[in-house]
Amino acid sequence: MVFPVIGGDGKPTGYDIENSLRFNDGDSHQLNRSFTADPDTRKKFTISFWTKRGELGSDNAVFGARTTANFWSRLHFDSSDRIRLQNVASGSTDVEFEASVKLRDPSAWYHIVFAVDTTQGAIGDGVKLYINGTRITSTSSSSYTQNATFEFGRSGTTNYIGHDNENSSYFDGYISEFYYVDNQQLAPTAFGETNDNGVWIPIDAKDDITFGANGFYLEFKQTGTSQNSSGIGADTSGNDEHFAVSNLAAIDVTVDTPTNNFCTWNPLYKNSGNPAYTPSSISEGNLKLTLQNDSSMLGTMGVSKGKWYWEYKLAENTADNQDYPVFGFATNSHTSSASNLVGRGTSSSGTSRGNVGSGRVSNAFDDASLSANDIIGFYLDMDNETLILHKNGSDWMGSGATSGLDFSSASYANTSDGFFYPFTQNNGLGITGDQANFGNPSFSISSSNADANGYGSFEYNPTLSSTNYYALCTKNLAEYG
Repeated sequence: MVFPVIGGDGKPTGYDIENSLRFNDGDSHQLNRSFTADPDTRKKFTISFWTKRGELGSDNAVFGARTTANFWSRLHFDSSDRIRLQNVASGSTDVEFEASVKLRDPSAWYHIVFAVDTTQGAIGDGVKLYINGTRITSTSSSSYTQNATFEFGRSGTTNYIGHDNENSSYFDGYISEFYYVDNQQLAPTAFGETNDNGVWIPIDAKDDITFGANGFYLEFKQTGTSQNSSGIGADTSGNDEHFAVSNLAAIDVTVDTPTNNFCTWNPLYKNSGNPAYTPSSISEGNLKLTLQNDSSMLGTMGVSKGKWYWEYKLAENTADNQDYPVFGFATNSHTSSASNLVGRGTSSSGTSRGNVGSGRVSNAFDDASLSANDIIGFYLDMDNETLILHKNGSDWMGSGATSGLDFSSASYANTSDGFFYPFTQNNGLGITGDQANFGNPSFSISSSNADANGYGSFEYNPTLSSTNYYALCTKNLAEYG
C-alpha cells in the first residue's frame, strides 16, 4: 500500500501545521502526565497524530499507560515496522490490533487514527485504524474482548508520549498534532481531508472537537520545559491537561511538519559502491550520523534544478581523528570512484581532495584540517551548474564558485532518477556524530537564518551575493524543484 508524501504538490493545504516534536530514543525523550480524575469512559476514545519515522526495525513506543504489571495499554511501532494497539487486563491481552501494512518510508509523514469503542460486539466495529485517511482492516495479529477497559486517561496512572513504561521502549522520529479524544470514536475526517491531487492533508480541527473530560491536544508550539501552558507538552484543548517534559529541550521543537516536510538522512540508503557498509548509527531525527569506514549516506530529497542550501557540522577534528569526510551532493547510484559526486573532501594530512567529482571541483583550494564544530555551508545552483562552499560563514574555496560541472554529461549518467542528493562519505576510520542541518537543526545555533521564503533555521544566511538559495523542504521543492 502506497501512502503519498503530503506538502509536495505546490497547492496550499488551507491549514499549515507549524511545529513537530523530535524524539531521539537514545536520549530517552518523553512526555508524561498522571491524570487526577477518571475520564468519561475508558472504553471509547480516539487517538490521532502525524508522524515521520526515524529509527526503523525496532520497537518504538508512541503512547503508553501502565497502572500495574497486569494492567497496561500501548500504541507503538513494532520491530517489523507495523503499527500496533494493545491492551492488557489482569495479565492477559484483551485487545490487540496489529496492522499488516509496514510503514517504512523515513521521508514520509503518516497520519494515524485509532478510533476505539469496545462496547461494540466485534473488533471490526470496536477498533478502527486509519492511515492517511484510508481504513486498514488487514491485521497480522488481533484479539478482541467486548467492553475491554483501557488504561489511557485513567486517574492516577501515568500516561506517556514517546515512551512505553511497560516495555521500556522509546519513540524515534517526529510527532505532530497529537489528539486524545475522550468518549468519542471519530472518523479520520474529523482531523483531515483529501486535496485536489488525492493526497490526505490535515485540517484545523480543534474548535470542532469535544474533547471530553480527559481529552487533550498537543501542538508543540511552546519551548519551555515546565508542565504548563508554556511548556513543550502544553495542552491546547481547553482542558489544561499539560504534560511534563523529560530530556527534551527547545531544539527538539522543529519546523519539519506534515505541511512542510524537510530533508533528513535516509536510513534505507546503502552505498552502491560498498553495499556491505551501512550506517552504524543514525539519530536525532535522522540528522546525526555515525558512519563506518568507507560508508556513505544520502539525503531523502534530491534536486534536478533550482538553488539549494544546507549545512554540515563536524563533530571531530579531521586530522586528529583520521576522520576524512567527503561531502556535497551525489547521484543515488554514485560509486566509490567519485565519478558522480560534487563537493569537497580532505586527505589524511588535512589537505584538499579537490578531485571529488573527477576534476569538476578545482584542486586549487587552500585547505587546512577541519576542526570540531566547523559548519560547512553548501550553495548549489543546479541551473548554472555551480557549487559554492563556505566554512563557518566564509568562502572556503578561495576562487568562489566552481564552474563547468555539467550535471547532464555522461560523467554523471550513473543515476537512476536524474537527481542529486545531499551526500557524505567517510574515507578514514569513521565519522562519529556529524550533524546535518537542512533547516530543522538538531544542534544549537546562534542566529537562526531563514531562506528567502521564510523556511528553515540556519546558522548562516542562505542568501549569498543577492542570490537566494533555498532549504530542502517540500514547499520549496514544489516551487523551484
